[in-house]
Amino acid sequence: ETKAMSAFCRDRKMPFHLDGARLFNALVEQNISTAEYGSHFDSISICLSKGLGAPVGSVLLGTRDFITRARRVRKVFGGGMRQAGVIAAAGLYALKHNVARLRDDHYRAKVMETALVQLPWVEEILPVETNIIIFKVNAKITTQGFLDFFASKNILFFSLSPGSFRFVTHLDFTDQMMEQVVEELKKFKP
Repeated sequence: ETKAMSAFCRDRKMPFHLDGARLFNALVEQNISTAEYGSHFDSISICLSKGLGAPVGSVLLGTRDFITRARRVRKVFGGGMRQAGVIAAAGLYALKHNVARLRDDHYRAKVMETALVQLPWVEEILPVETNIIIFKVNAKITTQGFLDFFASKNILFFSLSPGSFRFVTHLDFTDQMMEQVVEELKKFKP
């Protein structure tokens, strides 16, 4: 699909942009190189905090002319930071050290998916491909009651809609935390 859309845009001389907030999760899971995937786009934005664990920051990729124009637009709108070296260092660290470890997040999400599948009060689980688990519970369970039960166990997540929830594993979510979530899921009684 990406190749087809890229060709469609290029044939019409339209720029093709990728909002790659969780791009590295997808690339790690699919075992695709950044160069291979990136070749289909004219510009890419990558969030360094989602998944990679940097405290803040994003990277914008594109041609030299595109980046020159983007910097000008950013300045016109008041964007930019002074003395951003410490933040940049955290972003560089995340790119060098936290990409391969995304597999750990994916593994933990799969373990939690396996636990959810076995629970009779779970009605649906979307396929877990990376670090995001989305599931629905049966109508007997109130959304707030479900959130409150887990909050009392210091397990925080949110509802996407009534009866639908999202868990996200990440850099600071350990095996011990995963085991606690699985145990509390098993203990929960509607």
